[in-house]
Amino acid sequence: MFEIWETSEPARLISDAGSLKVALEKVDTMCRLRHDQAVAHVGDVAEGYHFEIRDHDGKALARLSYVPDTTRAYQSVVVEEMRGQDLSR
Repeated sequence: MFEIWETSEPARLISDAGSLKVALEKVDTMCRLRHDQAVAHVGDVAEGYHFEIRDHDGKALARLSYVPDTTRAYQSVVVEEMRGQDLSR
């Protein structure tokens, strides 16, 4: 089991996932949402967004800082190499 946290202040649990691959997809979805919000001028993106994927013990396995680039269409934060690997545990 993995947990996805948005660690921007205040930190909050976003979701959980049964595999690291699903957790990465959920982080990607959150970044897409934040990009769409930035394009629509909803919220403050000056500091960007910070995400963590944590294991069942609360240990951070991956961290991502994301600042939306509203001058172009959203591009996934998950590279194809990550999508193709068996990342389940």
